[in-house]
Amino acid sequence: ERGWLFWRAMECGRRSVDRKRQVILFILFVCMCQIGAETLRYSLPEEMGRDSFVANIAEDLGVPLSQLAARKARVVSEGNEQVFRLNQNTGVLTAKESLDREDICPQSDTCTLFFKIFLENPLQLIRGEVEIRDVNDNSPVFPEKEMVLEILETTSPGSRFPLESAQDMDVGSNGLQNYSLGFNPHFSLTTGTGKDGVKYVELVLQRQLDREEQGELNLLLTAFDGGSPPRSGTAQIRVVVLDANDNIPVFERELYEVRLAENSPPEQLVVRVAAADPDEGSNGKVRYTFTQTSERSRQLFQLNSATGEIRVAGNLDFEEAKTHKMVVKATDGGGLSAHCKVQVEVLDVNDNAPEIALTSLTASIPEDAPPRTVVALFSVRDRDSGDNSRTECSIDGDLPFSLTPTFDNYYELRTNAALDRESKAQYNITITAMDSGRTRLSSRESISVQISDVNDNPPEFTQEIYTMSVTENNSPMLRIGRMNATDADAGKNARVKYALVRHEGKEQPDVSVNAETGDVYILRSLDYEKVRAFELAVRASDGGSPPLSTQALLLVVVRDENDNTPVVLHPPPDSSAAGELNAWLSYELAKATEPGLFNVGLQSGEVRTARAVTERDAPRQRLVLLVRDRGQPPRSATATLAVALVDGFSEAHLRVSEEAPPADPDGPLTLYLSSAGSLPRSYLYDICFAAGTVNSEFRFLRPLFPCFPAGLPPGPGEQQSSVCSHDAANLGEEGD
Repeated sequence: ERGWLFWRAMECGRRSVDRKRQVILFILFVCMCQIGAETLRYSLPEEMGRDSFVANIAEDLGVPLSQLAARKARVVSEGNEQVFRLNQNTGVLTAKESLDREDICPQSDTCTLFFKIFLENPLQLIRGEVEIRDVNDNSPVFPEKEMVLEILETTSPGSRFPLESAQDMDVGSNGLQNYSLGFNPHFSLTTGTGKDGVKYVELVLQRQLDREEQGELNLLLTAFDGGSPPRSGTAQIRVVVLDANDNIPVFERELYEVRLAENSPPEQLVVRVAAADPDEGSNGKVRYTFTQTSERSRQLFQLNSATGEIRVAGNLDFEEAKTHKMVVKATDGGGLSAHCKVQVEVLDVNDNAPEIALTSLTASIPEDAPPRTVVALFSVRDRDSGDNSRTECSIDGDLPFSLTPTFDNYYELRTNAALDRESKAQYNITITAMDSGRTRLSSRESISVQISDVNDNPPEFTQEIYTMSVTENNSPMLRIGRMNATDADAGKNARVKYALVRHEGKEQPDVSVNAETGDVYILRSLDYEKVRAFELAVRASDGGSPPLSTQALLLVVVRDENDNTPVVLHPPPDSSAAGELNAWLSYELAKATEPGLFNVGLQSGEVRTARAVTERDAPRQRLVLLVRDRGQPPRSATATLAVALVDGFSEAHLRVSEEAPPADPDGPLTLYLSSAGSLPRSYLYDICFAAGTVNSEFRFLRPLFPCFPAGLPPGPGEQQSSVCSHDAANLGEEGD
């Protein structure tokens, strides 16, 4: 139920990310406080097949299946080996391989595997444990298939002889439970449990032996476990009856206790056991052997049979076993024996450095992330004990990050100050974990965190006021200078576009600013006698969302040149009212390739598109225009206009146009219209031709550059002073 409530809270939080980011942070804080508040517990029999079902995590947590994949649900087992697998599509937790309890938890009555379920966006952690239940898959086994006892024939009835105990790797009722002895007239069995919980078995002499009657006896010893059905193991007991030897060896102590550091080198002396026998000759000579001692202890320690010295033979590991118990048997030459116990306590040495395990990492965070934002989650583990296992974590250097302990041995890496990508765009963070041992060991983990850009810097012009000049009677589309602004942000947040600031109700000057480069163009020829200077505001906007902008003032000064002659204003020569009336003209479209694509102004003669150009329209359009006067009778004339529809201009278009042979003087006027939308549809283009112009080409290019670069002559068929372009509607609104 808590997982369902968490999911619902985060769903609500996502819908208002841009509105109230603080709400999400609050929810994340509450959820992080709940990490580790519950533990999932399951059990699984050992020796189950590969991919055996353990549990349905989605059902137990109450989390929809869609959320498992969306939140990158995964399972992490403790230790180096990953035991379990979580299917994000079904929510089922399975065991990756068949589990053998005896391999996983040797010499342990209980076997529990711990794991954690991690969910991201937001981060959630659930602890879990799986108990591996024992299955009766091991039979009791004796260390030796044959045990040899040498017993003096004078041994009194009731004497006890310890036997090698069977060992069963199973636990509980499946472990070793009882022994039985094959029928014989001399011996019986007795069993018991020592203080350490280990079952022992002894052979009890019931009837006096007689070597002359029977020098050797063979007995069958059987060990049973408590499984269903029970399993068993057997060993042969060969009893050799010896001649009289009336003294048995006696140890100085029944129990030898030793404390030994885990880093003790091989051949180091552990302890020397000693047993004395007052008999003479071979009956008084004692030899020592291990008995009732585990195989692992026999590998780690070696016993000198003659001296009783026990030395280190293998590598001791406190983390593997903290104590080792051994039984030493002293046997004299006559076959009499005695036993003592040796208990070695392994002392921990700081020989394991802390281990840092990164669980979750946010590789990139925005520069406006608030302090206390979680960047990473990791755990620290030290396999030593006591002070040697206590760890401290720190961050190298003076960085705007801090570490916060959460639960168990987990830490959160958080921001602790405001970030600024423009000052530093990437942090390489080194986390150091150090234990508290006398000789302190440490380990390091380095992570890289990128700071992503936020649009927090407006563009900045290099000048507050730009002053540019132009001589009157200039060529249309003349470049007079460039305005430049830069933005300290990155990516689209740093892409600057320029546009004229439009004022409602105020006529805009004949100026255009290239949106991409900031180049300033005069759209048409200026007249010093009409305007000598004008100013306007230019806005530089970045590509952020929302965009940030700044403005600069552009002052254009018009320079005068001697271009005016005296003019007689009135009366105009040969003027008459009838002549003016006959000169009134009307225009109409007589013929067109696509009749519905173009129309012509009745009084103005302006040719406009009547609808949007589509790919279905023919790329070349031919228009026949009819012009008629008001005379009696009226007179008319026609003109043919060829229009080429192209999807933007390329160097190939320009090259073909420039290399074409000179057009016939009486041929049609060719216009190139870009159907890709060179300029907004609201733009109005005025096309002007000097007197006597018969054939020419005019290209509507994007962006609007001057018709001819400054200082270069026009190409074939082009008129230096006959073409201009003017935006009569939205000048500067789009930044061109």
